[in-house]
Amino acid sequence: MEEPPVLDTLAQEEIDIFDDAAGTDPAAVFGVAYRSFAGPVLGYLKARGVDDPEAVTQDVFLAFFPQISGLTGGLQGAKSLIFSIAHARMVDHYRRLERRPQLTPYDPLEDSRSTPSAEHCAVELNGAAAALLDGLSDEHQEVLALRVVADLSIEQVAGIMGKSEGAIKQLQRRALQNLKAQTLKRNQANHE
Repeated sequence: MEEPPVLDTLAQEEIDIFDDAAGTDPAAVFGVAYRSFAGPVLGYLKARGVDDPEAVTQDVFLAFFPQISGLTGGLQGAKSLIFSIAHARMVDHYRRLERRPQLTPYDPLEDSRSTPSAEHCAVELNGAAAALLDGLSDEHQEVLALRVVADLSIEQVAGIMGKSEGAIKQLQRRALQNLKAQTLKRNQANHE
């Protein structure tokens, strides 16, 4: 069985730290975990639309640190735990949003005092991918974010989402089929 790409970037010494987590300094385990998974966690939180993904990423690792002493399962166990915490923080984020009063958003198109920045133009170029994901159901978005962005295994995603492995495979297959259909439809519309 192929190992996930994150293992390719870790030195064997760092992988061994996870295997011997019980006898290792928690700070060393935390350092390796942060270097290994902070980027994927940040990407997952951004893909799920969390307002401040950097702050939530830090919160995930702060919640991970006290649990290091009971860590089992080596590197994959740490990865599952970290992404389970990230998933819980993402769910908490959306629960908080539901309780907030609705605010009127600022519309930059109606404000004649400003011009678009270079960053704004760059984000608009990448907006097509976000628009494709917006056309998917929440479960399809979630499974693609966990499988593709976070690079989690089927078993890990099943544990996080509380579904069977077969259900996760079906969700992923259907999400990719819907994404393909949307892309084909959009391409046909552009060529007409």
